[in-house]
Amino acid sequence: MANIKSQIKRNRQNEKRRLRNRNFRGAARTAVSQARTAIQNNTPETKEAVLRAISALDQAAERGVLHPNNAARRKSRLMKRLASAGGAAAEKPAKVEEESVEEPKAKKASTKKAAAKKASTKE
Repeated sequence: MANIKSQIKRNRQNEKRRLRNRNFRGAARTAVSQARTAIQNNTPETKEAVLRAISALDQAAERGVLHPNNAARRKSRLMKRLASAGGAAAEKPAKVEEESVEEPKAKKASTKKAAAKKASTKE
């Protein structure tokens, strides 16, 4: 057991996070296994099961429970299985969105010198 006050608090926080993360990790695992079963059995709701699994993986990655690359790898494997299982069901789900790369916003001039330099270059 820790003797230091800050470590005692850190242990409490870690326990709370562990329990919270467990829910998201478990939900993602369950959704993926249900999607795999649906793909294997070729059920009519295969596409919905895959979408639920992708959503659960995205949620877990967003919250930091899973590494984003780990979630991407699992989604890729699911889509691969879906594609190999059947031609018509293999089309990419509309709900899955590609990441859009936004251009960085211009920073505001924080000093008078920078503002003057910027103004002189425009003229």
